Amino acid sequence: MAPWVFLPLFLSAVTGLFYRVSKDLLGYSRDDVHWLMSIHEGEWLGDNGELIYVCLNSLGVLWMIFTGVQMFSKKISFPKKVTKGESKG
Repeated sequence: MAPWVFLPLFLSAVTGLFYRVSKDLLGYSRDDVHWLMSIHEGEWLGDNGELIYVCLNSLGVLWMIFTGVQMFSKKISFPKKVTKGESKG
């Protein structure tokens, strides 16, 4: 499922970054770089498509965070608690 989630998130991240850099650092006007924001927000999909694109991107981010936390927690080994009947040796 990760490849399907990766592409829209990557597209949004790259276009959002280029929009902000072009506008703030390179001095382009909002109208000059609006096409980047259109891609970033999914405007090219129409009104309903834009809503679906944004919702799926949000769910994709949450899914990536959830699975990342799961993988990270499995990598870290927590010390095992010793009960009364067990010895430490």
